[in-house]
Amino acid sequence: MEQAQNPEPKNNSRVLLIVALILVLLGINGVLFYMNQQKGKQNEQLTADVQAKDAKLEEQIKQYEALKADFERQSQEVQSMGLANDSLENKIASINADLLKLRSFRAGSFTLSEQKRFRDRASNFERQLKLKDEEIAKLKSDNEALYTETTTLKERQNKLTDTITTIARTNQELNEKVNIASRLQAENIRVNVINSRGKEKDDDDDVFKAKRVEKVKVAFNLARNDVAPKETKQIMMRLIEPDGSALYNLSTGGGTFMVDGAEAFYTAKQDMVFDNTKQNVQFVYAKGTEYKPGVHTVELYADGYLIGTTKFTLK
Repeated sequence: MEQAQNPEPKNNSRVLLIVALILVLLGINGVLFYMNQQKGKQNEQLTADVQAKDAKLEEQIKQYEALKADFERQSQEVQSMGLANDSLENKIASINADLLKLRSFRAGSFTLSEQKRFRDRASNFERQLKLKDEEIAKLKSDNEALYTETTTLKERQNKLTDTITTIARTNQELNEKVNIASRLQAENIRVNVINSRGKEKDDDDDVFKAKRVEKVKVAFNLARNDVAPKETKQIMMRLIEPDGSALYNLSTGGGTFMVDGAEAFYTAKQDMVFDNTKQNVQFVYAKGTEYKPGVHTVELYADGYLIGTTKFTLK
């Protein structure tokens, strides 16, 4: 009976060993499972960190692109006002360099220190952008005020110019009226002829025999004119023959003068001081040759203006 009971302890030991092995295996599997779970969580965390860094990087790139667009806007506004924009161009160049650096980061390589550095630079750019916007706004306001002031001054200048022009035109018209009013006038014009014996003949009809004429005498007086200045005047006489030509001889005092912008011959002239006393004036002209029959015209001028005319006939 004692030999029949011996195998039981051996069987128990084997069972215990198997159980122990199973427990060890279960423990190892549990450890491995736990480690796999931890590793998975770590991978998920790493993936989340990378995604977060990528999101931060994209956000930073968009911020710098917006800053670049704003600085380019400011540059155009400053240029439109005719001002130098070198400082803005330098800022745009700096932002372009930062953008190039940001776009060069590999996935997940945008570190916290880099994030802080670019965030601080972006904040600084934003402060500068705000200050420049305030400066541009003031410049625009000043320009608008200056434009308004300039426009007002131009309007005043135009009005003043118009007024001056009107005054000048009025003065010119007055001067012209004064010049016209100050022109002398010959009145009571009479033509007599003097024959070879020195005898003077007149005729109310101003008709004379040509063969008996040695000299022609033209007498008149200057009408009163309170506007005309009392000064020396040149009085010209033109004696025009029936064919329309003016008698003209340098040796007898003839010459040329300007009438209405054109040169004309005069037969005789004399200088006299106009004193507004209806003073008498006379010309005595000797042709030296026989006069032509027909209607002769006498024209009297002073200061280049016609002051009187008359006709007489030689037959």
